[in-house]
Amino acid sequence: MKQGKAGIATMAIHAGSARDVETGAISPPVHLSTTFAHPADASQHQGYLYQRYRDPTGERLEAALSAVEGAAGALHFATGMAAGTALMQALPQGGHVLLADDTYFAFRQVAAQEFARWGLSYSLVDMTDLAAVTAALTPNTCCLWLETPSNPLLKISDVSALAQLAQEHQALCVVDATFASPLCQQTLALGADVVLHSSTKYLGGHSDVMGGALVFAQRSALFERCFELRKLLGASAAPFNSWLVLRGLKTLPCRMQWHTRNAMRIAAWLEAHAQVAAVFYPGLPSHPQHQLACRQMTQFGGMLSFLVRGGRAAALAAAERLQLIQNATSLGAVESLIEHRESVEGPGSPTPANLLRLSVGLEDCEDLMADLAQALDG
Repeated sequence: MKQGKAGIATMAIHAGSARDVETGAISPPVHLSTTFAHPADASQHQGYLYQRYRDPTGERLEAALSAVEGAAGALHFATGMAAGTALMQALPQGGHVLLADDTYFAFRQVAAQEFARWGLSYSLVDMTDLAAVTAALTPNTCCLWLETPSNPLLKISDVSALAQLAQEHQALCVVDATFASPLCQQTLALGADVVLHSSTKYLGGHSDVMGGALVFAQRSALFERCFELRKLLGASAAPFNSWLVLRGLKTLPCRMQWHTRNAMRIAAWLEAHAQVAAVFYPGLPSHPQHQLACRQMTQFGGMLSFLVRGGRAAALAAAERLQLIQNATSLGAVESLIEHRESVEGPGSPTPANLLRLSVGLEDCEDLMADLAQALDG
């Protein structure tokens, strides 16, 4: 099933989920076998060989991800970090990477600790400033690494403009669209070459599976290189994990509508609260890139962050007083989670010390706001 022949909600349910031929089962089977029978001359095999290389369940998920993103191909990995670092390792030696200054902190750590050993260099730049991005380009720039909305400041980068800039410079445009999911932003249609998702988050949606995906506009040499790295470095996702993500994808359209509805109400409510200094949510008219978000996104998603008046101590105290909303790492699941990002990121974190990141879940919005009210009012 290809994009354009059905709506995205229909594809999310049916892509990769063809009826099982042998049994007629509607729910896709999960194939847990680690190995597959092949001819004595293994070079003659036509199907599956070994689970680390490829497996039927993983390929069902990859077909579904390709369909909902309008992609030529997808690769599913054990984690989002495994997916992202495989792509980084596939970049040419001597290449220069422009990373968004608000890129997920673990990818910034990879760049700081590993790029030199991989023959790569990098710069951090505000991707919302096209002039700054243009000025930061070098003759060796091979990749623009965007994250939109970004983590944790919810910055919105202009994917179309940056993709065009990358193309003019013969560089890749890679977009981490984990916060958006395919339901809030059709990133490849905006011009990106590769979309990265931590499938642990919205795609899985239930805090019970880890995974990561690279989704490609073209099935090029880069796709093949990332496939080979996944195989050689053992970064393949377990079949059951792929099956859980495939199941989560089926409910993603309705979940994202509810996440967005709750997040919009809570963001507006927080913006008016006396103990909140600022709210970062692209659906608010006060957001610096609100108009861009309106053009680029179909809905604004379930992630927001806010600054608590009174500094770090006040933010931590408010987070500690929460009763329904849980303090936990990760995001994008049915339950609401909050996190004090600066303490999670550790020494050297550029995140404001009074910032709390909120993953708005699917609970009744009134209950979430009541919990936030008692926590902020002390």
